[in-house]
Amino acid sequence: MKKIFTSLFFAAVCMGCSDILEEKPKSLASENFYNTAAEAKAAVNAIYGPMRTDPALSTNYPAQLEGLADYGNSRGTQTPVSLYQGLDNTNINRVATIWDNFYQSIRNANLVIANVPKGTSMTDAEKASFVAEAKYMRALIYFALVRNWAGVPLRTEENMTVADIPRSSVEDVYKLIVADALAAEAGLPDNPSEIGRPTKWAAKTMLSEVYLYLEKWEDSRAKAKEVIDSKKYSLVAVSVSEDFQKIYGPEVVNTSEEIFYFKYSRQQGFGLVSYAHRKIGQYNYYGPGGVYAQYTDSVSNSVIKNWDFKDLRKNHMFYNVDIGLGSTSLLYRKYRDPLATGGAGNDYPWYRYADLLLFHAEADARANGKPTADGLESLNKVHRRAYGKPAEAASTVDFKLADFATLQTYIDKVVQERGYETMYEGKRWNDLKRLGIAKQRILEVKNIVVAEKHMLWPIPNSEILYNKAITAKDQNPGY
Repeated sequence: MKKIFTSLFFAAVCMGCSDILEEKPKSLASENFYNTAAEAKAAVNAIYGPMRTDPALSTNYPAQLEGLADYGNSRGTQTPVSLYQGLDNTNINRVATIWDNFYQSIRNANLVIANVPKGTSMTDAEKASFVAEAKYMRALIYFALVRNWAGVPLRTEENMTVADIPRSSVEDVYKLIVADALAAEAGLPDNPSEIGRPTKWAAKTMLSEVYLYLEKWEDSRAKAKEVIDSKKYSLVAVSVSEDFQKIYGPEVVNTSEEIFYFKYSRQQGFGLVSYAHRKIGQYNYYGPGGVYAQYTDSVSNSVIKNWDFKDLRKNHMFYNVDIGLGSTSLLYRKYRDPLATGGAGNDYPWYRYADLLLFHAEADARANGKPTADGLESLNKVHRRAYGKPAEAASTVDFKLADFATLQTYIDKVVQERGYETMYEGKRWNDLKRLGIAKQRILEVKNIVVAEKHMLWPIPNSEILYNKAITAKDQNPGY
């Protein structure tokens, strides 16, 4: 069993502590809260609560994104997502709950940022650390929002009492993200105070990815290189496909490549739902009959078909099960938990060292206008591990600079490697959008013409109804 007391999140799910994560600090009077380190910590913990729920990270967020990915297909009520038919009411409600939960977490972060500095029974160092963590989380959430909705209302500690806030430009949202991430980088500790909390290295990793989106290649490269040179992280060694459970398994508390994860427990109400596959009848999801909300195919999907069978990640990723669609259909099992009954113990990997290495591999080449030995080594580390080789030693599976005639052929390889490495982590669709190849890839792989409207999710009707600074004219195109 996972040792729940090694992480703030697992400790918080104990019956005596469950009210901490579920608490809404906005209901607490600021004059009698946020005064002590314990109160501030409870308020910071509450930032994570809405994010970790089924309507957000535990189910809806990754399920929507994975259905859109070039390798993914959805079934049941999720079907319209992967067919790019337009979201029906069910799926519109799903993305609306993502929005609502993300903004609840932002609200809780704003309360920490506004009130903790006024605490009377904390040291300045404690205050700075709590505020830095809140800014890290606020940056992370706005980064998710801007990628999926474009410009959004910027709710900060300065306008918490204002109900009607218009959509900000994408540029202004990114300005806040960068400012918050830089503040987090400066204020977070070198090592996490508890497993599951962010560090300055997590902030640097976020900045590296944000700078990729802003096409600030040298800045992205520099932040990634700082993390690499710190030697704080390393890829977990594998020699057979089952060894990947040492990274993703439900009993894992922490690993050498964990930069920032959302932590989950098997205990009722705190498990990761979307990615769990209980091994009854091999693929069932919490009992007889199973749930096949998402799947892929080893023949009709070229992403999967062209994936080298010698790559250990491929076998770890899939069950080959006929679910009524033919013998080549595959179900995902990356986050399997054989003992789960109502939620899996697997954690949600927001940033792994493999992510960081691939950020560096891309940014380094773009900054230099061509692939370099340094960036190629980052790519090769991830690739070696995929084949069961030591990540730090040259191998027969290595790519060579001579393999890439142009910068684009190299970038294509990095994108392919990242697609395999982060499959079913909710990252592929936004990667394809950032690169400007989402429509092209879906046409090539799924033979579907994707309308422009599918590049963004709709602003929830509730936001338009209650926020008088946003009207139907502000809705994303096509909705």
